[in-house]
Amino acid sequence: MKQLIALGGGGFSMEPKNPLLDDYLLKQADVSSPKICFLPTASGDSATYIERFYEGFRQKSCQPSHLSLFKPPTRDLRSFILEKDVIYVGGGNTINLLLLWKHWGLDTFLKEAYENGTILAGLSAGSICWFESGITDSYGDRLEPVKGLGFLSGSHAPHYDGERERRPMFQQLIRTKKIPGGIAADDGVGLHYRDGTLHTIVRSRPNVYAYAVHLIDGRLSEQQLEAIDLNEL
Repeated sequence: MKQLIALGGGGFSMEPKNPLLDDYLLKQADVSSPKICFLPTASGDSATYIERFYEGFRQKSCQPSHLSLFKPPTRDLRSFILEKDVIYVGGGNTINLLLLWKHWGLDTFLKEAYENGTILAGLSAGSICWFESGITDSYGDRLEPVKGLGFLSGSHAPHYDGERERRPMFQQLIRTKKIPGGIAADDGVGLHYRDGTLHTIVRSRPNVYAYAVHLIDGRLSEQQLEAIDLNEL
């Protein structure tokens, strides 16, 4: 089964005292001690970001590692990726992430891993990248469309409640058909896809949601979707 978990925001980097989304992610691997690898590419392989990942995961029942493209651990990145149970992609610059991955062949290796059962996950740039398209502030001064890897169909917007420009810009780009309709997620929301279909929506705190945003008969439709509150499980 192919699994992908896109976080609108949250996890160890945004909610360090709330482990619910990260714990949910690990449980989906269905092994006692999953090998989880952090890809901090979008942050320029920030040493601080990498350390925060280890602080968040070294006490959990898992085997954490990371992949730096500035200091690669091996020339055989394909084997390095394929042996992992979970790949967790961090936030940052989506454009740079995609360009570097394609140069190193990581986009191909990640697709192979995904099709072989490795769980792909991430937040912000690390969630946008998996979709056909999304919106990014990678160029620094405004939000604009970006083409993703297309592992998941449609478009995506993270931080839907956390950054005030995200919601109106996502809606505008869909309304003007610059990107296809898709799904948005508030901070603290996880979109769990199985075999390319949205299977479950989870959240780490109350009153945050995912939204299906589409153009229907020429009019924009935004539908709030129900989420399972992990605090209640």
